[in-house]
Amino acid sequence: MHRAVVLLLLPLLAGTGFGQDSAVAPARVIRLFNGKDLSGLTTWLKDTKREDPRRVFRVTDGVLHITGEGFGYLATGQSYRDYRVVVEFRWGKRTDGGKNVRNSGLLLHGVGPDGGANGTWMSCIECQLAQGCVGDLIPIRGKDGEGKTINVQFTAETELAPDKKRLRWKKGGEAKSFPPTRGQLWWSRHDWDFKELLDTRGKNDVESAPGEWTRVECLCAGKTITVLVNGMTVNQCSNVAPAAGKILLQSEGFELFVRKFELHPLRN
Repeated sequence: MHRAVVLLLLPLLAGTGFGQDSAVAPARVIRLFNGKDLSGLTTWLKDTKREDPRRVFRVTDGVLHITGEGFGYLATGQSYRDYRVVVEFRWGKRTDGGKNVRNSGLLLHGVGPDGGANGTWMSCIECQLAQGCVGDLIPIRGKDGEGKTINVQFTAETELAPDKKRLRWKKGGEAKSFPPTRGQLWWSRHDWDFKELLDTRGKNDVESAPGEWTRVECLCAGKTITVLVNGMTVNQCSNVAPAAGKILLQSEGFELFVRKFELHPLRN
């Protein structure tokens, strides 16, 4: 999700912290995508709501196929807490027709109504999957059923970019809370000179090249989230709220294939 959208989603209002009482901590590996169909998952699209007439979310040759023809997400039916979620994805050919990087996200701790954030997302913390930005963390605040803003926040150790506008994760760095800090928490080796153009790479990127599979793992332990990309720890935050919820995969204008979408107990 691009920063301009993020800024619209960060009103500094308190909200209800719900979605955690019924959350389950997995005791075994759970295949959120079973390789055959979309059982156990629900769809949401900004224009057609819970219906998916274009089959934006489908299974192709045993792989979860997100065509990108619409903005929305595929969500778990169950809320989860204290888990390690694993996603292995690669980009398809379809783009949104623009020149910017291929874009999608893994949304953690989704709470509140479908489309409660700008009519498109749930209130959640996004682990960015966009090119050059894999592992960035973004708080997305939406509304509850009564129109009240849901509190979504986290704290991280950071370092400031040379432009004095961006922050990336640095262990032992200055602690910042998001919000009131605006924008996203960039991953630890993000290239400050990276140009967000289609299929470009930052000099320190650890994500795989276009067309190859990238593995993203998010360890959600209590109020802490740790992100690994292809086995490397790239981001971390604490004081996370909410600390449980649904897990979502975005459709954001770009074709995406996912061969693994599963949960592991933290001890494994």
